[in-house]
Amino acid sequence: MAGNQTLTMIKPETVSKNNIGPVLKQINEAGFRIKAMKFTHLTKQQAGEFYAVHADKNFFEDLTSFMSSGPIVAAILEKENAVADFRELIGATDPLNAADGTIRKLFAESKSRNAVHGSDSDENAITECNFFFSQVERF
Repeated sequence: MAGNQTLTMIKPETVSKNNIGPVLKQINEAGFRIKAMKFTHLTKQQAGEFYAVHADKNFFEDLTSFMSSGPIVAAILEKENAVADFRELIGATDPLNAADGTIRKLFAESKSRNAVHGSDSDENAITECNFFFSQVERF
């Protein structure tokens, strides 16, 4: 059975372009409820911990440098079938391959600066939500 929560991060390039509002508007209009949200700035170490699953990949250094280069917005989103529905809303990792109207098609610069993060499984959603938020912080 699919879970009802997922995590998103609005990434540094999207924040710096002042697109937090438009991204959140799309999320809200797609039927997601925001259960917790914070504006924060990851350290390089925190970015490395969050993306530890990619530590052996050639893009890890660039990824962690980028994700610690400016503030992000982390949010727990709730909706039935949250992970799959959010992955559909954000579109393909490479905005050139993303469907029209998806968040990445509208706001991403490139495959590596792809506007937002979205959990890729129910299990990872739980881990990622716990990375940013305690149970007390959730509504």
